[in-house]
Amino acid sequence: MNIAEPIRGKILWADDEIDLLRSHVLFLEGKGFQVTTVTNGADAIAICEKHRFDIVLLDETMPGKDGIETLAVLKTEYPALPIIMITKNEEESLMEEAIGSRISDYLTKPVNPSQILSAIMKILENRQIKQDAISDKYMKAFSLLADQIEDNPSPQEWINIHNQLSTWELELDDYPDLGFDEMLLQQQHEANDRFTRFIKSNYEQWVNASSDQRPVLSPDVFGHSVKPLLDADKKVLLLIIDCMRWDQWLTLEPLLYKDFQIKRDGYFSLLPTTTEYSRNAIFSGLFPDDMHRFHPEWWGATDEYSLNRHEAEYLQHNIKRSGLSLKPEAKYQKILGNSDGFQFSKQFMSWGNQRLVTLVVNQVDLLAHRRTDSPLLREILPNEASYREIVRAWFNNSWIIEVLASAAKMGFHVVITSDHGSIRVQHPTQILADREASTNLRFKQGRNLKPSTKDAWYLDNPKRIRLPSNSANDTLAIAQKMYYFLYPNNYRKYQNKFVDTYQHGGLSMWEMIIPLAHLEPK
Repeated sequence: MNIAEPIRGKILWADDEIDLLRSHVLFLEGKGFQVTTVTNGADAIAICEKHRFDIVLLDETMPGKDGIETLAVLKTEYPALPIIMITKNEEESLMEEAIGSRISDYLTKPVNPSQILSAIMKILENRQIKQDAISDKYMKAFSLLADQIEDNPSPQEWINIHNQLSTWELELDDYPDLGFDEMLLQQQHEANDRFTRFIKSNYEQWVNASSDQRPVLSPDVFGHSVKPLLDADKKVLLLIIDCMRWDQWLTLEPLLYKDFQIKRDGYFSLLPTTTEYSRNAIFSGLFPDDMHRFHPEWWGATDEYSLNRHEAEYLQHNIKRSGLSLKPEAKYQKILGNSDGFQFSKQFMSWGNQRLVTLVVNQVDLLAHRRTDSPLLREILPNEASYREIVRAWFNNSWIIEVLASAAKMGFHVVITSDHGSIRVQHPTQILADREASTNLRFKQGRNLKPSTKDAWYLDNPKRIRLPSNSANDTLAIAQKMYYFLYPNNYRKYQNKFVDTYQHGGLSMWEMIIPLAHLEPK
């Protein structure tokens, strides 16, 4: 090996017949590796105490400490050290023992140099190989996505674009050294700008069209995804995770592959993208103006709890209006904390004869709210990747996993979705409004609002998009992009409080394009 060339890796090879493998050693050295050889396990352990190696090739049958014993010692002392076991023995029990001891790979004698090189490269250079492949794949995807975004996408194509962008976000989380983060972020914002224009051009028409003449919106979720299963005599669990975004669902989905076949779909949340409008619409199957018209006694609450306290009643009316007759009657449960969740998990086991169970979980939404008020949480969750990770950790260690595993065993088809997503706001925009205007940072409804029209979608009459209105001068402003509304008084105080927080209620892909997954039990 030319000593001027960089060393690709340092290899320790322990084999009592190493002299017979001299050609193999020379082959590896010719490929740029530095190879140190020993003839027994004791020497392998001793030399590892003095020198650092990138990988160990370990013969299974050696005098003194055999390969399995040596492996146990090395893994105790150096748990991250990759070890390839080389053996003449093909017994399954031996392989299970070696694999249980966390070997990285194993080869069966006789081995040729190319086999060994391939195994080494798979371990030592796997990340670089993957990184090169990801880089090439992303550059091609970037160009294709740019063309799709420019090509006047349909509603379904917008869902597909958001899915692709979110998928790449997760892929690139694992390869920060590639430097594509800014490139992806820029493309996401370009897509969001076009999506915003698309919604402003089409949304009013959608909400005033029949369900078969528009994409799936919040009031259509039950009829689109739940009713067909009930019509086919399937048992259904509808799980709504409040404020769950598409990228967060992508981190949760693999946790459920063991029990379910999963078909991923999407729909569009109503505007404004808040629980009051979006989630009530899912349960009622109605637009907000019809909720107000048909059920005035359930509309117009001011506190967060009361805004959605009638979801169970809305659901029963929706079921009846859909022509379904469910016996026993559909179950509805809202979970506010872990103790409630564990209690529900126990109850659910006895609900095997239920046709429909609906479950609302607020933890992701609560996390977003708590992060706004907690400097510590902002430090722990500084970016989108950390937010996804904490949502995944919560889900994977929660009672929900047990409920879903039980649902699969009990034969339930599961529909998992959300009512709306969220966006990390960055830019304040000033708005003038009276004291009666709504308080949400991403939308305002009130008399004679005066927003910056470049930062917001302004409507002179909320009824245009089927929002109830009791005032002739009622207007609506919905924040676009990453803006949030502030009043002129105490502007700086609230700018500092809310910048870089997760909000919802506005117009963006992250808030409006919602995952809608159908899980069929295996």
